Amino acid sequence: MVDAVAEPESEFNHAAEMDHVDAINQVFAEFEFAYHNQFHKAFATSESLVIAKKYWLSSLEHYSPTQITQAAKRIIGSQDYLPSIATIIRACGEGIDLFGLPAARQAYQEACSASSPKIQYSWSHQAVYLAGKAASWYLLANEAEAKAFPVFQYHYALLCKRVIDGEQLAVDLPTPLPEKIGRKLEKEEIKERIAKLKKELRM
Repeated sequence: MVDAVAEPESEFNHAAEMDHVDAINQVFAEFEFAYHNQFHKAFATSESLVIAKKYWLSSLEHYSPTQITQAAKRIIGSQDYLPSIATIIRACGEGIDLFGLPAARQAYQEACSASSPKIQYSWSHQAVYLAGKAASWYLLANEAEAKAFPVFQYHYALLCKRVIDGEQLAVDLPTPLPEKIGRKLEKEEIKERIAKLKKELRM
């Protein structure tokens, strides 16, 4: 059960320990402070407040606690009215930059314009490279945006979720070639080298 309104925490304070219930409680506490009269009009009773928190919790479970709290801060800083759940969902979706991830369209444009070999390109984030690879470089290079972008966006969204969930994405780098490529020695060369070695060692 979602607890009563909790004290708001400072930005990113105890972010690692915060769970979704903590995040919803923090958001509602900050909304109460920022939109005092509107907040108490919208949630006139403790029962309505608990119901609202439960609904927000179920609606925002796919976003990380950090995304939720930072989305709320952005809204408070830019909006004069108590936001709807739809507003905060949009803000959460736009908040992937908190994790170093570019917006989907920006990532798509980067993937399309990156020079080859792709794996050696200086990517803004590993997720952009992996999404381009999953969507197919051929598709991105040869199909119109109307067809290619949705495919890229689908893979990118999955990768973004993995990043937000705390996963470190790994890019499989090619095995570097050795500086010197050895060749098989002929029998006479082997004998000569052994003889030289014995002479050096005075055997």
